[in-house]
Amino acid sequence: MKRPRKRGSSVAVIDIGSNSVRLVVYEGLSRSLIPIFNEKTLCGLGREVQSTGLLAPDAVDKALTSLKRFRALCRVMQVGRVFAIATAACRDASNGPDFIAKAERICAVKIEILSGPREARLSALGVISGIHFPDGIVGDLGGGSLELIDVRKNAVRSGVTLPLGGPALQDLAHKSLKRADRIVREELDEVPQLTTGRGRTFYAVGGTWRALARIHIIQSGYPLQVMHGYSISAAEALDFSRRLRRLAAADMLADIEIVADARRPLLTYAALVLEHIIRVAKPKTIVFSTFGVREGLLHEKLPETERNKDGLICAAEELNQLLSRSAKHARELIAWTDRLVRVVKLRETEEDRRLRHTACLLSDIGWRVHPDHRGEQTLSLVVNGNFGAITHTERAFVGLSVFYRYAGLSEENQPPATMQDLLTPAQLERARLLGAAFRVAHLISAARPGVLPATHFRTQGRKLMLVFEHRLGDLVADRVGSRFRQLARLIGRAGSIVRR
Repeated sequence: MKRPRKRGSSVAVIDIGSNSVRLVVYEGLSRSLIPIFNEKTLCGLGREVQSTGLLAPDAVDKALTSLKRFRALCRVMQVGRVFAIATAACRDASNGPDFIAKAERICAVKIEILSGPREARLSALGVISGIHFPDGIVGDLGGGSLELIDVRKNAVRSGVTLPLGGPALQDLAHKSLKRADRIVREELDEVPQLTTGRGRTFYAVGGTWRALARIHIIQSGYPLQVMHGYSISAAEALDFSRRLRRLAAADMLADIEIVADARRPLLTYAALVLEHIIRVAKPKTIVFSTFGVREGLLHEKLPETERNKDGLICAAEELNQLLSRSAKHARELIAWTDRLVRVVKLRETEEDRRLRHTACLLSDIGWRVHPDHRGEQTLSLVVNGNFGAITHTERAFVGLSVFYRYAGLSEENQPPATMQDLLTPAQLERARLLGAAFRVAHLISAARPGVLPATHFRTQGRKLMLVFEHRLGDLVADRVGSRFRQLARLIGRAGSIVRR
């Protein structure tokens, strides 16, 4: 039975940033946040705050106009709860309180003006909600400031705020890159939050850094167009940042059409900040996160029991509930593959187990697609899915496991080589094995609950047997035997079907 969406269960966050003003509406307040609407306006509220101390009048007018639309949209969408936050520009500008008072009258909600440490903490919580067990430094580059904070799994340390957001840095440096370079160097040298970054991960949060990632994805020919979780080595990020600065010096950034006009001049400043962070912190890897302050705000409001859940499993359960023929069957498939792993003593780490369970939950979400296209369409749905707590490699593994479930393992029905290249040979073989197991399970059960618990695995020497209880004996057929023998071969066993 599909879970209907309750009227008024949705939540919205209005985020009044120094560069953009944004409304994001989520289906509900849950561990797996599902955005159902997302709109932003690049207002540039913070572009003159450092030099004049004021929010620019035209930016204020543009922001207030956008907020009127956002409030109307919340009414039209019957949003249950609206949260509103404002960041660096509004807390630093002398006319910030006057703007916030007008904005509150329009939005009809209290607007929380985030302090620097508070903004850093929410950024870290956003990364925790969207990255499975993060370990490194979170850097949230906004329009007015850069927040830096250390995060290890679910633990967050104290953060720091620096006036290095794109428009703020541009304003401070009077649009001189040479002067900006000196400012960034002085601000970042010996920042305590960066000294623990050596050999760890730097999590880049913020729209301008996401724009850098988008350019890198396209220029490198990377097969996934998913921004969240995109990962490159620090050395590669450093080289890319320097190349981007050379393009700016040659006045060639105007040719980068994939980035909005209003954000394009800020790319060089974002690249400059990233370059110096890499120089000081010496991280091993840069990971781009689309989960930030907004998601952190909502993550904070969850009960502790919900916060501690696995975001990926929660997202997979949502999709299973919405798209599978039987949500219960997917949960039975988890137990069925648990028994298979245990009986054949398949080596499996805790992360392997987590991904196998995710793949089980997603193994029937493509059943409505035409049979000739189920494999490719489901692969695309998984690898491009709008959910977090999963790396790109893990997306490829789960997606290919379900692809093989639909397309089979023959040479004629292979997935794109670009997807296979994201995995090691061992990971690819494991995905094939899991897909083969799904092909057996779904064939004998027709994706209906109550069947898999009545089948059992047994070994005898090098032979693996699938035992059917007597009441299910009529489900045995040559096709079932053929698929099970294929599965057994992938495990390195001979396979046979047994009626009990």
